[in-house]
Amino acid sequence: MKFGLQINSFTWPGGAEMISGTLSRVTRTADDVGFDSIWVMDHFFQIRGLGPPEAPMLEGMTALGFMAANSQRARLGLMVGGIHYRQPGLWIKAATTLDVLSGGRAWFGIGAAWNEEESTALGFPFPPLRERFEMLEETLQMAQAMWSGGSGTGEAFHGKHFAATRLLNSPQAISRPRVPIMIGGGGERKTLRLVAQYADACNVFGDATRIAHKYAVLREHCERLGRPYEEIERSTLQSVDVEAQSNDELVERFGALGEAGAQHILISVRGVNDSTRLERIGSEVLPQLR
Repeated sequence: MKFGLQINSFTWPGGAEMISGTLSRVTRTADDVGFDSIWVMDHFFQIRGLGPPEAPMLEGMTALGFMAANSQRARLGLMVGGIHYRQPGLWIKAATTLDVLSGGRAWFGIGAAWNEEESTALGFPFPPLRERFEMLEETLQMAQAMWSGGSGTGEAFHGKHFAATRLLNSPQAISRPRVPIMIGGGGERKTLRLVAQYADACNVFGDATRIAHKYAVLREHCERLGRPYEEIERSTLQSVDVEAQSNDELVERFGALGEAGAQHILISVRGVNDSTRLERIGSEVLPQLR
């Protein structure tokens, strides 16, 4: 079982001037105490349930580049990228750049997106969901081509939404056989089908019963497509308040998720800027689960 940390809030003491130092410390601590991966959201406004839209939010790919320089071991990624925020070539080039500069530690986290409010507020076109899924599939197809061979296929691509004349990617990613692709979301007809066809990992939400069902649906898609189910890493994103739960409670909760099929548990920790919370998880919780 692997464990990841999602940093989903930058509302920290000291305001904007202190975000850099706090993020550096949180990243180094998570890396040092044993988290296998560290993630940030791909949003421009804070999302509902976590704070008002005006709360501080960093652009994800820039933040990951900063975090790469402040870590040595953990993989880094967006949980998950909103497909319409960047063109496919930029998505793939940015993920490759992160992989190269981090020494082969990038994840390519991607999804169909949902936040119409921030998109329209900042002027991003927000196509209907059906079109966003089509854009997602074409981006995944282009990613496979650009992460193939020495510098990509070099071929042209012509899809319904995107066209490219030369799928060149140099320098090529360090990760082999490519930067691993994680698709976020639990949609049973489209999202999990795309996971089975293109991805190296899925990420779904919910309790043990819910995620077990989602994994079962993924298995069915794999069987229909002839893809070995065990090739796909099964992950889940969970929120944790370590001040409200004992170590035993956390171990039991995460253990139940593992029994439901989760192989990579990503957690967003309330008050993550308090390094002692991550240190406690690293020293007292993760060893028991591993």
